[in-house]
Amino acid sequence: MSEITQKIKEELLIRCEESKQKNGYDFWNEHIKYVVQNAVKLAEEYGADSEIVELGALLHDIAMPSQYGPAHQHHIFGAEITEQLLTNLNYPKEKIQQVKNCVLNHRGSIERPRETIEEQCVADADVIAHFDCIPSLFSLVYKEKNLSIAEGKEYVRKKLQRDYNKLSVRTKEKLKTRYETIMNILFVN
Repeated sequence: MSEITQKIKEELLIRCEESKQKNGYDFWNEHIKYVVQNAVKLAEEYGADSEIVELGALLHDIAMPSQYGPAHQHHIFGAEITEQLLTNLNYPKEKIQQVKNCVLNHRGSIERPRETIEEQCVADADVIAHFDCIPSLFSLVYKEKNLSIAEGKEYVRKKLQRDYNKLSVRTKEKLKTRYETIMNILFVN
């Protein structure tokens, strides 16, 4: 981990802890740490710029614990926060834009092209993180959305299915057996 990524991680952890104290959701332990772990692995495997990918993974959801802007636009507001944080740390402008693009283009539910391998690594890692922490999805549907057991089960099933289908071809192939196993275990009729 470079000095810049360490500083960004420290800032992110502060924001995540403050958000957890206010809202009870632990963005770091229930999502972001998995995205970072997976993104770093994918960057290494796919030959991406590991620093750009790691920063993109750390910052991809920064607007959420920062409680900045509406959640459905967290990728846009996250890119603004990313630019501000990295500029304050004197990070090179061309690299700031690369990290911002990772943040802007990480969401599978938004039709935005991923033009670099770094953007794809962060987007794929975000999806894989949902498979790493499935209990957080069930917490969302039962605690936050207050759905019935059947409705919550169907919501999570469709969410995982959509996520899997939005992966890049090679990451989808890597995750195929795991995806099928999870779906068969959790959603047996």
